[in-house]
Amino acid sequence: MRVSSQDVTVVALLADPDAPTEIAQRMARTLPDRLADRSGPGRRFDVEVVSEPFTAGTEDLATLTRRIMDRARAERWDIIVALTDLPLHSHGRKLVVDLSHEHGLALLSLPTLGGFRLQTRARQAVEETVLSLAGPQATGPEGPPGSQPLRGPFTGRLAPIHPGQVGEEEIADLRYVVSGPRGYLRVLLGMVRANRPWRLVPGLSKALAAALATGAVATVNSTVWNLATYLSTPRMVIAMVGSVALMIGWLIVDANLWHRTDEVSPEARKRAALYNASTVMTVGMGVVVCYAGLMVINLVWALFILNDRVFASTTRTPLHAAEYWTLSWFVASVATVGGALGSGLESDEAIRAAAYSKREQERRSMLEDDRGD
Repeated sequence: MRVSSQDVTVVALLADPDAPTEIAQRMARTLPDRLADRSGPGRRFDVEVVSEPFTAGTEDLATLTRRIMDRARAERWDIIVALTDLPLHSHGRKLVVDLSHEHGLALLSLPTLGGFRLQTRARQAVEETVLSLAGPQATGPEGPPGSQPLRGPFTGRLAPIHPGQVGEEEIADLRYVVSGPRGYLRVLLGMVRANRPWRLVPGLSKALAAALATGAVATVNSTVWNLATYLSTPRMVIAMVGSVALMIGWLIVDANLWHRTDEVSPEARKRAALYNASTVMTVGMGVVVCYAGLMVINLVWALFILNDRVFASTTRTPLHAAEYWTLSWFVASVATVGGALGSGLESDEAIRAAAYSKREQERRSMLEDDRGD
């Protein structure tokens, strides 16, 4: 790793578009000062953020590493750290970060950092990586840089991160991976966060319009009033769970979101199971948010439109707070079914854009193209 003139180390954060770029831009505001504080006296860092889809069309580590090296050769960077929101794999493990001290580069997979405090964990990971790549001047005289393990909470005892196997012909000389149930859960939550499930509801405008229309009509329907009044709580729960499950299943099946693999290896099957689990959780969280929103909207609509005398004469039950609540709850279940039917009017591309991150959309599009060929 070379150092630029005047003891300034130029660090490039090469980030995939969308979430990785946003994370890189936020950490670049404070990263130079934090690195300088933890380095030797007189050492300064200059951080640049470059947004490029360097993972387009591949998940192969060797290919990605060569792309990063080629990109670094075209610039005057001392260190390059690449960030992606795609889950990467190495020797059957989920890759956290690959480092090459000889070439001053690193590749960081954000989903392995988990779904919570991602900005902080990403900053910690990049800090430790840059300090390791910067060499003995930044990390101290403790041996060759490649032999020095990463430190800090990023690889603490509570984190399911440990050194991974590196092949002799690989460019990387230090690798960290996650494994085990905790590691699997960490990656799964990270993939769900990368998909940004909160974007699902506004992204499905036609389905949302169908659900709102269904709820508005159902709220003033006397048959729905009677059902909501006399159905027991267990049946209301069954209606809620059934409507949510129907919406989730319909979105996944109708938009072909289920990941299938032609490979028969156990590793490929585990990878497919991980992708499908993230899809179910992403769509499920979006549908639950939609359900909660429908309940609130239906409650407001019911407070505005219902007449207590008409309701009481029809159901023989006075219209109190409990009746407003149960009616809104039941109507939300009915409206969710209407929304599931309305989602059939959405294009597959619209549903995928709402359910997946940009990198994940490109990855699945590439897989479909391969099957078509």
